[in-house]
Amino acid sequence: MTEVERRPDTVRLQRISKAFWESAALMSAVELGVFTALAAGHNTIERAAQAMGIDAINAERLLVALTAMDLLERDGPVFSNAVDVERFLVEGLPSYAGPWMLFGKPRWQGWGELTERLRIPVSEQRILGMYDDTFTVERARTYHEATYSIGMGAARRFHKQVDLSSRKKIMDLGGGSGCYCIVAAQKHPELKGEVLDLAPVVAVTNEFLVQNEVTDQVTASVCNFTQDPLPTDADVAIMASNLPQYNRSIIAEIVQRVFDVLQPGGEFHLIGEMINPEGNGPLAPALWGLSEAVNYSTGLAHSTVDCIGYLETAGFVEVAEIEFIPDTLTRVTGYKPVV
Repeated sequence: MTEVERRPDTVRLQRISKAFWESAALMSAVELGVFTALAAGHNTIERAAQAMGIDAINAERLLVALTAMDLLERDGPVFSNAVDVERFLVEGLPSYAGPWMLFGKPRWQGWGELTERLRIPVSEQRILGMYDDTFTVERARTYHEATYSIGMGAARRFHKQVDLSSRKKIMDLGGGSGCYCIVAAQKHPELKGEVLDLAPVVAVTNEFLVQNEVTDQVTASVCNFTQDPLPTDADVAIMASNLPQYNRSIIAEIVQRVFDVLQPGGEFHLIGEMINPEGNGPLAPALWGLSEAVNYSTGLAHSTVDCIGYLETAGFVEVAEIEFIPDTLTRVTGYKPVV
């Protein structure tokens, strides 16, 4: 290998520094309905431009960029969606996840101020991060319409992995749109569920419960589960996809509170964006931890070792770590002893 071949270049660094360009292209494509248009047969530049209501030159710019990002495939003048795009970004399909793709857009300004926000001392950070006095029902609705678009898929995956047929009641801490309880009710007609969340969120949770026709089995209760009393009649507890919002001491306290009220023999599933024991990845959980700085939060990315420790210290037994969504979510499970 020659000296020239060994010499590093800036290509990788440039790609990372401009990664938000790709994010912008994807989000615009979702907002303009590019992928839906292509799926419906508007699969040339001119046809796509007409379907999107933009000029052909701008359609060309966008379609070429999306193709270079491997979101589209091109055969001469004809474009088509990549397999994952066809499944998740075509409106009207049950698996449509467009709202989740747009989840980060309102936070762009905050990420642009990351340096300044990282300089904020812990003493000035908020325990609940983005859940401040401005977190209204309207904001909760926008937020959880996004989480619902992918949450139902995660909930179905959970219930394929975990058999709750013998259980009586789930409590879902910070359950948001209520996906885990909704799928539980659909799968197990005798199983009850209770979603615990803040007041603006509960108003939205109830909308999803009505939409899915599970109000006879699932309720939503206003509860700050970090300090308010928890239900004492549940034999299953779930806390999913809100782990990085809290610091280590708070998570340890929550896990202990769950153990104390859970029925003997009950099970707890902590599902979250966990980094590995070495603390060097995966990237997605690490970035979720970093995002808490944008939210002025005390939260961070917890490791799998941390989470196993929280459960074992609280008194849970048979604690196990299970990969849930590769490089994104891990499930740590434990059981409360019968005696």
